[in-house]
Amino acid sequence: MNDLIAGFRKFRESAYPQRAALFHKLAHTQSPEILFIACSDSRVVPELVTQTEPGGMFVIRNGGNIVPSYGPEPGGISGTVEYAVAALKVKDVVICGHSNCGAMTAIAKGHDLSEMPAVSSWLRHADAAKAVNAAHHHDSEQAKLDDLVRQNVIAQLSNLRTHPSVAVALSQKKLRLHGWVFDIESGEIAALDHQSGGFVDLMQHPDVYAQAD
Repeated sequence: MNDLIAGFRKFRESAYPQRAALFHKLAHTQSPEILFIACSDSRVVPELVTQTEPGGMFVIRNGGNIVPSYGPEPGGISGTVEYAVAALKVKDVVICGHSNCGAMTAIAKGHDLSEMPAVSSWLRHADAAKAVNAAHHHDSEQAKLDDLVRQNVIAQLSNLRTHPSVAVALSQKKLRLHGWVFDIESGEIAALDHQSGGFVDLMQHPDVYAQAD
């Protein structure tokens, strides 16, 4: 807690004064153009990785960067996606996985989650990724995990498209979807290419996207 309070002090004394005009504007409105869906992992900080200022992104974070398929049961993620797309009119949605994800590691290694039933239930939303991953040949456990992380991004994009607000925006060509995987150690991002179906270096292919309609 001492570190958090010290960080807040630094924010008030230096970071806030530098952005006072921005915060005054944001106090009354927001107009982010991007919905960024990432893992809750403490090593992944979307605003740091993308160097985005306050107000620039609408962010969802949860274990495994998961988006449940749309269904009759209301949920915070479904509601947040709907609000971002239908009300805020974001133009892009990014689902960002990351290297050595704890949630994907639990799936890849078949960890016993009997003492964490909520986690076990939550990870069922990655069953499609698990099935595709299991059908692939892997030369090592690390390769298996890396593939699962990518397959999960693809699976969650598929889940995302079941949301009515997303389906409508895509049909009207008002939305683009992006699938990223952030490598913690190298700081690089691999992005899903809608043309090849594979992941490419985002630095070398900045215009790549996963789906536009």
